[in-house]
Amino acid sequence: MDYMKIVDAAEIWNVSVRRVQILCKSGAIEGAIRMGRDWMIPVDAKRPTDGRRKENLSTEAVMSDAEPMAEEEDPDEDMPLPRKTPFLTMTDLYNQPGGATESAIKLSGNHEARILFEAEIAYARGDIDAVYKHASYLLQKHSGPYAVLSAGMLLGLCAAWKGDVEMWNQAKQHIGEAPWKTDLERDILLFTLTALDSTVYDVRSFPEWFKIGNFEPLHPDALPAAKVFYARYLYSAGYGVATKIIDVEGVQGLTLMNMLPYTVEPMVSQARADKSILAELYLRLICASIYYYSGNRTQAIRHLDRAITLALPDRLYGVLAEHRRMLDSLLDERLGAVDPEAVDKVQDLYQDFIVGFAKLRGYIQNRSIDTTLSVREREIAKLAAFGMSNAEIAERLHLSLASVKQTVRTAIYKTGVENKAALATVL
Repeated sequence: MDYMKIVDAAEIWNVSVRRVQILCKSGAIEGAIRMGRDWMIPVDAKRPTDGRRKENLSTEAVMSDAEPMAEEEDPDEDMPLPRKTPFLTMTDLYNQPGGATESAIKLSGNHEARILFEAEIAYARGDIDAVYKHASYLLQKHSGPYAVLSAGMLLGLCAAWKGDVEMWNQAKQHIGEAPWKTDLERDILLFTLTALDSTVYDVRSFPEWFKIGNFEPLHPDALPAAKVFYARYLYSAGYGVATKIIDVEGVQGLTLMNMLPYTVEPMVSQARADKSILAELYLRLICASIYYYSGNRTQAIRHLDRAITLALPDRLYGVLAEHRRMLDSLLDERLGAVDPEAVDKVQDLYQDFIVGFAKLRGYIQNRSIDTTLSVREREIAKLAAFGMSNAEIAERLHLSLASVKQTVRTAIYKTGVENKAALATVL
């Protein structure tokens, strides 16, 4: 049998040498044999079908309303990502509500960037199966550091929705093994691990520079995303102090939570100035949650209504579903006033999300996370966990004292804790 070298196959098949090497290593080329450090390929070998092309990735396209891939687009051509960040949708590439499809089309000349962008938008929409397919493809492709980090992050987000511990660990392994060469790329790697941990509110591994809000180690392209995950970190700290899970000397109750708007509000304004739609959406939902817990309903509604305005044009129901556990009945109320059908979609996604999230978070934090409480029961249980009296809860939620007392008893019974102070351990 006659053989040819990798460079000859690459020229005949009109693909990169690196792509042929990957195909050989994966066993996709029938009859290819390894000779020392080189590969020999049968001269009559056929080019394997490229499963990465958009029409072969999934029968359910992530961007169902997007134009098909241009014929001249070569998925074998490795190109640098247009931004130095693992979070393309949290940059000015996605800069107007309803512009996700248009933004994806503009990336048609960079196959990898478009796949990443579409996968991130699919996640924001709650299409987790599509995200998993795209993330798996990108990880198999063995691309540059930013693409690997992004794909690892997406895989971890899928794990959070599915409650898959093994997938979570695989995602962290992929991120940890991303090929970095510079200090900047190393710090981006650490930041990506931090961002992933923040999705389950696990702050133990955060680097010190991130905890104090120092983003100088990151490229400016990553700053909108950094602010989102930093705001989530601050929210976690405020919630932890309020529920006595975190002990900070001299700070009790909702004191820290009440101070957070002074830090998060400027981040929201900056995201808007940067025209980063998804970063602004996340920051507004976090800010709304902070105000909501602080009892400032007016400001919570201001941010929540703007967040809904940003989310609905591109059907970013997945992001809203993630934050339903933080905003309780307020999200349903404000969303229902604008789009009743969207409420049903968000609630359905929330039921998928909360089961997997509770399983994974419970595993990581070694405790049981409740998923049985209704929205109202959870809302009252959280206020009770903050140390508020039944009378204070009744006044805040405009309910009768008897109703609050009964709901607290029900929450204690459902979750199996000893008293209302212990509700914090299962929420």
